[in-house]
Amino acid sequence: MIGNAWLMIAFPLLGAFILLVFNRLTDRWGHLLGVAMSLASFVVAVLAFFELIGLGEAERRRAVHLYEFIPNLDINMGLLIDPLSISFALLITGVGSLIHIYSIGYMAHDEHRRRFFAYLNLFVAAMLLLVLADNYVGLFIGWEGVGLASYLLIGFWQFKPSAAVAAKKAFVVNRVGDLGLLVGMFVIFTTYQTLSFAELKPIEVENGTTLAIGLLLLLGACGKSAQLPLQSWLLDAMEGPTPVSALIHAATMVTAGVYLVVRSGAYFFPEGSGAALAVAIVGAATLLAGAIIGCAKDDIKKGLAGSTMSQIGYMMLGAGLGPAGYAFAIGHLITHGFFKADLFLGAGSVMHGMNDEVNMRKYGGLRKYMPLTFWTFFIGYLAIIGFPLLSGYFTKDGIIETAIEHNQVLGWLAVLGAGITGFYMSRMVFMTFFGQKRWAEDAHPHESPTVMTVPLIVLSIGAIFLGGYLVLSNRLLLFLAPAVGRPEELPTFHFVSVPGITTLALVAVGAGYAWVRYAQAEVPVVQPRGSFVTTFARRDLYGDALNESLLMRPGQWLTRIAVFFDNRGVDGLVNGLAAGIGGSSGRLRRIQTGFARTYALSIFIGAALLTGALLLVGTI
Repeated sequence: MIGNAWLMIAFPLLGAFILLVFNRLTDRWGHLLGVAMSLASFVVAVLAFFELIGLGEAERRRAVHLYEFIPNLDINMGLLIDPLSISFALLITGVGSLIHIYSIGYMAHDEHRRRFFAYLNLFVAAMLLLVLADNYVGLFIGWEGVGLASYLLIGFWQFKPSAAVAAKKAFVVNRVGDLGLLVGMFVIFTTYQTLSFAELKPIEVENGTTLAIGLLLLLGACGKSAQLPLQSWLLDAMEGPTPVSALIHAATMVTAGVYLVVRSGAYFFPEGSGAALAVAIVGAATLLAGAIIGCAKDDIKKGLAGSTMSQIGYMMLGAGLGPAGYAFAIGHLITHGFFKADLFLGAGSVMHGMNDEVNMRKYGGLRKYMPLTFWTFFIGYLAIIGFPLLSGYFTKDGIIETAIEHNQVLGWLAVLGAGITGFYMSRMVFMTFFGQKRWAEDAHPHESPTVMTVPLIVLSIGAIFLGGYLVLSNRLLLFLAPAVGRPEELPTFHFVSVPGITTLALVAVGAGYAWVRYAQAEVPVVQPRGSFVTTFARRDLYGDALNESLLMRPGQWLTRIAVFFDNRGVDGLVNGLAAGIGGSSGRLRRIQTGFARTYALSIFIGAALLTGALLLVGTI
């Protein structure tokens, strides 16, 4: 099946084509076709995975040539099936298919449901190309395809101005990161005359060129994975339908940056290098920023969006630690795909039963009315805060321990972030499912249909067991080793350690404080005026204001200067020259009278003047 791995991309791409081109024919059953194509891709991924693990460790890196793409530059289009790419493919198609199934119920009454499933299929196909391509060119095509699909999905409800603006914002901000990736590719090709992963050689010592490439690739990763300073688009992206939020945050788009760093790790992010340190610093800063933002959001989806920023920050921190951190970073990426999809789809289930209300201050006491949604959401909550023996406990705590071994400052900042996570996620659970009812009069909360709750159950099962399965005995690290390298000493997960105990203590303190504030005390329906710190968090750490001050306003002034120079300078010169020639020709035209006597007189006067001038020169 590895030889036919292209079918993973072909199935959802074909589904998107059929649903977009044959729109009237597929209006009634298009959603079923979309689900079927995603599931077919998942089946191919599973078969390729089992074929891969049946091979010896040295053989688990198989290239699948497709065609010549740019012959003059010797750039081919092909796929690379190895442990890293197949892990992503399983996550994308598996969790993506569950989101497709959930969307059948969530989008049941939307008249454009067929188009929605076409965009979902397009998203999955683009993401699969991104992670399966065997070179940076194929990766970049998938990268841009994901950007296009996210624009279409975030702005799907285009009748809402906020959705249209959010889609444009995501598109523009990501273009900044994409420029970094594109320039990085140019430098790679100029330096090494190749963009193929197989032809690039691992480096041990960083130089100026590899550092520049690493920083450019990091800029691209920051855009796609919503890391500082290109994080501002992520919270606005919540304007799209909730399944879109789950797909972007859990299984696809925001994980692309982590994939790029890990895939390029041996080439441009060697352990201990400046580029790797930059990745770790960006991750640590973002995990704190996202957690702080999550503390102040009353919109349940935006609270989860801040959480995604933070959790991707943990992955980036792990990816900056070298091979020892790769397994925990990818492990957390996989487990996060399950529990974050569980949380986002759970939030969508709550909205489905609450007339699309997203303000948690207008929830309360919903666990009695939506028991399945509550328990699956609660499992996802326990996993993300790192409750012992659930998925997040193994993967996130593994990143923290490894970080402390490599860099004490960054590691203990990650511990602090875990404590804040305990608070804001507990706040979300208590405001939504506990306390007094704060509903609007027309709200009639009820459990979601089976087509929506079954994916929640499957995802919650993954949130319980997947972390221990991947991390214990270094199962994931040993599997990934052929693709990302193996550290000199295999990292060991410690059930009892100082960082682990400290992390659990801080999480318990955060959860306890949230219980007192939001479960025991009365929660006001109207958001109270907060302190400067609260306002700072509510306004996303003034990220938009910073971008406006540093980028948008200077850009506007530069545009105005350019327009003024163009109008008064370039156009003024061209138009002035044309006017001068036109005016001169108009005046000279009056000399041309058409009368022979006038011309004869002109010749006589000219000859007289010329003769006089010659005589004058002769006398001198």
